[in-house]
Amino acid sequence: MNHLLTLRPDDTQPTPLYLQLARNLEAAIHSGQWKAEQALPSERNLSELLGISRVTARKALEVLFERGLIRRSQGSGTFITPRLEQPLSRLSGFSEMLRLKGFVPGSQWLERTLTPPTHEELIRLGLSPNDKVARLKRLRKADDAVMAIEMSTLPASIIAQPEAVGDSLYEYLDSIGRPVVRALQHIQAINASDEFAALVGIAPGTAMLLMTRVGYLEDNTPIEVTDTYCRNDYYDFVAELRR
Repeated sequence: MNHLLTLRPDDTQPTPLYLQLARNLEAAIHSGQWKAEQALPSERNLSELLGISRVTARKALEVLFERGLIRRSQGSGTFITPRLEQPLSRLSGFSEMLRLKGFVPGSQWLERTLTPPTHEELIRLGLSPNDKVARLKRLRKADDAVMAIEMSTLPASIIAQPEAVGDSLYEYLDSIGRPVVRALQHIQAINASDEFAALVGIAPGTAMLLMTRVGYLEDNTPIEVTDTYCRNDYYDFVAELRR
């Protein structure tokens, strides 16, 4: 509990106490003091430990809620919301991005098979009708919280044994000497189907972000088509603009 004392606001400062506390809590969350889906101290605990009013504690937690840093569960408490800021200018795999943000990446595999390609996959990957593709479907997790559903398709000539792919597809491709060096990515808003809503733990019809990525080798050969269905409340996409 001693580390929580560093959150105590300074009543000699002109900034309102609840804003100081909110800022201190936000800094502690970003530094990894609490992991995704871990419970925060209650209003009462914050009040008693830090010597502040429950109104101050409540208003500070309200600021974090409005910023999307925490979520409330009726009867259970307040929990840290896993949230990712993904730069649109940098090509990186999901696992690499999570590690850079201080999360522990994980996967729950739903499908790893070899199947015939769809008509769209034939076109996007430049395949012939007799070719097979590796089809990879999984839940992507950050600190055990489900962030997204990812479905990747690659030529079987690249991945002949889908079961060999571990947590990171890009690290596997690097290891076999077929790294993705360039990608085109499209983002659109969709409403969650019953199946996807159940998989990620949201209500059917809730807004999700669909990222469709086509990845290319150094010689501009397309080898990856990935559809990632992201929880809208967990993702931010950031683009730096210069003039």
